[in-house]
Amino acid sequence: MASDGEVTKLFGIRHAVMQMLNDRGYLVGDFEINETRAEFLAKFGDKFRREDLDIKKSKRNDNDDQIYVFFTDEARVGVRALKTYINRMKNDDVNSAILVTQQSLTPFAKTCISEFSSMYHLEVFQDQLSSQRMSYD
Repeated sequence: MASDGEVTKLFGIRHAVMQMLNDRGYLVGDFEINETRAEFLAKFGDKFRREDLDIKKSKRNDNDDQIYVFFTDEARVGVRALKTYINRMKNDDVNSAILVTQQSLTPFAKTCISEFSSMYHLEVFQDQLSSQRMSYD
C-alpha cells in the first residue's frame, strides 16, 4: 500500500509527465492532463505498483512515432531491469522512452544506455528531482 505522501508524489509526477508529453507533441487527452488526485486514486487505487503508472503515447501527427514512460519499481535501476525495458521497446517497435526512477542508475546501467543510444533514445528522471519542480494544483 502506497503512503499518502507517495501517492501525492506519484500523482504529481504523472501529471508533469503528461504535460511534458503534450508539450513535445504526443497525443495526450485533456482529461489526462487535468486528472485530479481523486480521479488518479479511482483509476489506480492506493495499492498500485509504480509500473502500473507506465504510459505509452504516439505523436499527434504520426501514430508510428511512439514513446514509453516507465515508472520503475526498483529503487535503483540496474542492467537487468534496463534490458527488460529495452526488450519491451524492441518488441513494441518503440524507439524512445523516459525512465522515472527513485534513485540514480547504477554505473553499469548508465553504460548500457550509452551502448543502446544509437538505436534507442532513453531519458532518465529521478523522483526526488522531478517532484521538486512541480506543483500539485
